[in-house]
Amino acid sequence: MAEPRASHTFNHGTVEGGRNSYERAVTEMLATADVKVNGSRPWDIRVHDERLFQRLLGHGSLGAGESYMDGWWDCEQLDEMLTRVVRSSIDERLRSPRALLLALSARLINLQSERRAFVVGRQHYDLGDDLYERMLDRRMIYSCAYWAGAATLEEAQEAKLDLVARKIGVQRGMRVLDIGCGWGGAAQFIVERYGACVTGVTVSRNQLQSAQRRCAGLDAQFRLQDYRSLTGNFDAIFSLGMFEHVGVRNYRTYLAKARELLRPDGLFLLHTIGNNRSSIATDPWIEKYIFPNGQLPSLAQIASAAEGLWVIEDVHSFGQHYDRTLLEWSANFERHWPELAPRYGERFHRMWHFWLMGSAANFRARRTQLWQIVLSPRGVPGGYRAPR
Repeated sequence: MAEPRASHTFNHGTVEGGRNSYERAVTEMLATADVKVNGSRPWDIRVHDERLFQRLLGHGSLGAGESYMDGWWDCEQLDEMLTRVVRSSIDERLRSPRALLLALSARLINLQSERRAFVVGRQHYDLGDDLYERMLDRRMIYSCAYWAGAATLEEAQEAKLDLVARKIGVQRGMRVLDIGCGWGGAAQFIVERYGACVTGVTVSRNQLQSAQRRCAGLDAQFRLQDYRSLTGNFDAIFSLGMFEHVGVRNYRTYLAKARELLRPDGLFLLHTIGNNRSSIATDPWIEKYIFPNGQLPSLAQIASAAEGLWVIEDVHSFGQHYDRTLLEWSANFERHWPELAPRYGERFHRMWHFWLMGSAANFRARRTQLWQIVLSPRGVPGGYRAPR
């Protein structure tokens, strides 16, 4: 990574007209979010390279993320700055050519087809267990924790897993399917705490091997498998943070497969990040560097895909809990960074920090949500009582 230049305020009288206009445009946009260029407050940005302004105007969020990775700018309180930007919708006014290309590709191609299903496993989840072991809780649960009554990340993740089990009525001896099982921590909890038998599937080889080690000797089995090829019959199903990789073209296929696998009186819990508005493509920086072929659903898209297949029994929204979860992950990541630095390098450090803080900002600004949706094949007789 190129060394950042020293911070300075540019002399408007000597800077060429084009560059001056780029700086003025960005400065005026940021002012609507009460963010200053080279200001003194923690959420103000400090510019190290004057090319930043043109890059932001020409490439939107991709330019913002990449220029941060390249050391062209900094911010002491990045999450707060990005929260202000999101609340002011500045990012929506900047559209890059890559964003348009992603939207076109999503219309023409099934970016989450069976052939492409394992791409995110290789690029994101197989990055290295050393990273996730240091960032996550001891069970390595990589989805939003539930902070109601919890004081630590460990407690909050256990509370979330217990909430999931209670919502789908897990009991001893039940056959439970975990679609997108991660490193096996949720399966381990369900088996040990509730005495159920769990089958988990993942598209990550690292996760598969870790889950098998974690649950050795327990009544749990794991497969490297796309959800579309699943067979069997289960008493209950849950999926934590996997639906974001399914894609709008496949929502109906996914929900139909879950319906096929679940017994008629069983329950299915879908735990997913969601958008306030329906879309077909993701943020270009996120797609390029974090989650390839990812896509956040809206409630309308989920409901449409579920129509005629499921009765929607309960929708529980607690996206505000993801803000705190991400801050806990970030604190763990920063605390252990000296151990990780030799392998991953400073550009990765800045990339990961930008992702965690940007994600926290989107939840804090309520741009994105976290939903737990409970579905039944025929409707629960007498109605469903939702645990909280």
